[in-house]
Amino acid sequence: MTAIHPSRRSASQAWATGLTAFAAVMLSLAGVLAVFRGIMAIANDDVFVSTPNYVFQFDLTGWGWIHLALGVVALGVSVGLFREAMWARVAGVAIAAFVIIANFLSLPYYPVWSVIMIAMSAFVIWALCVVRD
Repeated sequence: MTAIHPSRRSASQAWATGLTAFAAVMLSLAGVLAVFRGIMAIANDDVFVSTPNYVFQFDLTGWGWIHLALGVVALGVSVGLFREAMWARVAGVAIAAFVIIANFLSLPYYPVWSVIMIAMSAFVIWALCVVRD
């Protein structure tokens, strides 16, 4: 059994804390933006592009409620990530995966923003999966 030098252990702990904080900030930002996108879709459907021949046709109000719910849950999970709770890391990966799926399915309605949200959620998943205790 090898002993870990104290300076190496503190550096790895700082790296893990930094990645968790990064994931918490990115997830809270994705949550706030999803909430705004949900409110925008619920209140005013004129902002989004209408696609008549899309396989996953939902009413834009339905997509708005989905994004609003995902955003609220993402904000709650990000609070847990700021407290470095293990349940929040697991839930953060799950909610980021759901955000990716929802944005992929709503890609034709708001394409550029969907790609940005997919990339942000992928960074959240990466940051939460790399951290070791």
